[in-house]
Amino acid sequence: METRELAYFVAVAEELHFGRAAERLGLAQPPLSRAIRQLERRLGVVLFERTSRKVELTGAGEELLDGARRALVAVAAAGRRAQRAGRPEPELVLVVKPGGDSGLLGPILDAYAADPDAVPVDVLVCGIGEQAHLLRDGRADVGFLHLPHDDLTGLDHERLLVEPAVAVLPAHHALAGRAEVRMADLAGEPLPRWPGSAADAGGPLVRDSAQLMQLIALGRAVAVLPDSARRHLIGDLVAVPVVDGPLTTVVVAWPEWSRSRPAAAFARVALRVAEGARTPAG
Repeated sequence: METRELAYFVAVAEELHFGRAAERLGLAQPPLSRAIRQLERRLGVVLFERTSRKVELTGAGEELLDGARRALVAVAAAGRRAQRAGRPEPELVLVVKPGGDSGLLGPILDAYAADPDAVPVDVLVCGIGEQAHLLRDGRADVGFLHLPHDDLTGLDHERLLVEPAVAVLPAHHALAGRAEVRMADLAGEPLPRWPGSAADAGGPLVRDSAQLMQLIALGRAVAVLPDSARRHLIGDLVAVPVVDGPLTTVVVAWPEWSRSRPAAAFARVALRVAEGARTPAG
């Protein structure tokens, strides 16, 4: 299969309409239809059920779609990484969402600078839930992700630390003075909805940390976050431990096909710094 054929197939599979797919691809419909028929002959399966009224994926088409998307992302990522690797001055692109390093990034960068495989680090600050995508599509080499929230498909990782949960509340909230709360105490509160989440938590859609903190300060949301969120509280916000709240595992991750020595060195240093942070002094 050719990359061009996969791109044509994905366009038709997502549009379920040959005319719209052709317009999206910038070509006429007849060559697109011929390319899809050629792909079906090569594979020996029918990918689409076509009638005068609609186009639907067959079981074979549904099976191919996921792999085709991943293949196209991998090809684009390989191109981006090759372009960056060919630059005269190498660099390591690190992706992290605001506050997503649990306070480890500064010590890790200091320790990494002393590693013989280290190169200059470009810190790419992204929105909530964007880290894995940026790693997979070749725009970043290494990043901090959070389980169980982020999808690690196509990525390798090392666990750095596990954080308990806190409820971040406005100071005037009825629960703000409690020493601890339980998830049941937060029932009915406007919990935020995150990008890509199918669940309707009843609260506003939140795309970045600054927006979230502002909404909490206004009394429009209450959030259950990792304990390190305490470091980023603004104004009259408080953090109350949630004794039965979800644990968050912070990991350093990189593409599973990566052979980058600087990325491997960064992961090695990050693990060492995190182990030191977990070990009580004395």
